Amino acid sequence: MLLKAVPYEQRADYIDWLLLADDSEDAVRSYIDYGDLYVIHIEEQVAGVVLFITLSEHSVELKNIALSVDQRGKGLGKEAIDAAVKLYKDNGFKTMNVGTANSSIENLAFYQKAGFRMFSIIKDYFADYDPPVYEHGIRRLDLVMFEREL
Repeated sequence: MLLKAVPYEQRADYIDWLLLADDSEDAVRSYIDYGDLYVIHIEEQVAGVVLFITLSEHSVELKNIALSVDQRGKGLGKEAIDAAVKLYKDNGFKTMNVGTANSSIENLAFYQKAGFRMFSIIKDYFADYDPPVYEHGIRRLDLVMFEREL
């Protein structure tokens, strides 16, 4: 597995990938031009993307991570996060944050398995979504924030 930085002028080529993990195109367009976008490669094949945004001198946010359907559940997402943790730690960062919806059961489990701990809930973050989004019969309303020490 290899993380390869995407040049700024090629970011728009990866919108469809980012939409695999964030179903709001407006949201993706609001952050695609910020931070660091990496393609996740397995051998010569694109397997996914991951985007990080600097929050402060010592903190970075995992804003989006998306894998192709056939690559999910194989440990590749965790491996990509671990590679990014090393990269950002080596560059002086101390923490990595990530947020996901209260209804995203798989994501809640995934981030905890990847070493993140819950630290905050932003109530009604998704309340204005029209139409409302449901996962597992649970309405997406709150943003659950996680943090990992680097």
